Amino acid sequence: QVQLVESGGRLVQAGGSLSLSCAASERTFRNYAMGWFRQAPGKEREFVAAISWSGGSTSYADSVKGRFTTSRDNAKNTMYLQMNSLKPEDTALYYCAARRGPYSQTAPEKYDYWGQGTQVTVSS
Repeated sequence: QVQLVESGGRLVQAGGSLSLSCAASERTFRNYAMGWFRQAPGKEREFVAAISWSGGSTSYADSVKGRFTTSRDNAKNTMYLQMNSLKPEDTALYYCAARRGPYSQTAPEKYDYWGQGTQVTVSS
């Protein structure tokens, strides 16, 4: 079973940047496609980004395309989310998730393992 721990969330001003990390417990991390999701209070959990097991393919929600970039370092069992030009509407609890099988799945139920989340708050 893969354990995931997110970090890096904090309060930041609009227009600023932030980098999140997701550390995995297993050396088999490289076998999993990964995703980032977020959930704001009173809203459904929504897809943010996904990355293939090799890191060679990525996909993004339209709302973050051009501002967010996801990457991974399989040697360090870690995935990253670089967030630039942050907006107040990016405020949410950000989760990383892992799944066996093809990447680019946008539905949360397609993922097998989840972290506890890290809070990102963007002030206007």
